[in-house]
Amino acid sequence: MDVVWFIKGVYIDNMCNNTCVDNVCVEDMRVVSLFEAGHTDAWEFLKKLNNPWDALEMIKKYIGEIGKNLGADEYEKKPNNVWIHKTVKIAPSAFIGENIIIGADTEVRHCAFIRNNAIIGKNAVVGNSTELKNVILFDNVQVPHFNYVGDSILGYKSHFGAGVITSNVKSDHSLVCVKCGNEIIKTNLKKFGAIVGDNVEIGCNAVLNPGTVIGANATVYPLSMVRGFIPANSIYKKQGEIAEKR
Repeated sequence: MDVVWFIKGVYIDNMCNNTCVDNVCVEDMRVVSLFEAGHTDAWEFLKKLNNPWDALEMIKKYIGEIGKNLGADEYEKKPNNVWIHKTVKIAPSAFIGENIIIGADTEVRHCAFIRNNAIIGKNAVVGNSTELKNVILFDNVQVPHFNYVGDSILGYKSHFGAGVITSNVKSDHSLVCVKCGNEIIKTNLKKFGAIVGDNVEIGCNAVLNPGTVIGANATVYPLSMVRGFIPANSIYKKQGEIAEKR
């Protein structure tokens, strides 16, 4: 069953074939609305996009373009298109796959599993038993405990509580759509987890369902099941109730 929201008395359902609201602006999901300029090596690529999820199929390409310009005085080039800043701390038990960039002063902790296609910014934390796959993590992102982040982008200083996961494939394996206001946006992506804006806090054991977009400075309560667009500066509570921050 799909989540139902009530925002200021306006009914919103998440069925991809329904349109029933007109007061949530699609502009709020644009790259420039979700993220402050900079704070990631991928910014020059991202800022050219209207829809941030358009980057998901190009992360591997971005890594190749960025990597060739990273200086050997700061980054150690490893096999399989991996560039790791010399200040990064990596636990011996962590796994580093292929097509990966890890920025300065980032910490990769015990049993972290960075599979492939990951751009990880500066001062980030990839923690205990956290798995990353096809992601962009802006600077100062923290995914510190038992997180799965797949086919997703996490903005500057966003933080996942323990056990938070991005669900990146629909249960019926159909293509993911994004709903915002009266717009149903077909992404043509089978794998798309979440786009999380700057300074977002996600509570423990929340699930971000495929196609979730969360505006900057929002907070999601623990144990929430989230889907669709969550406005900036809001609080997502249990059972899909959303309130403005004050």
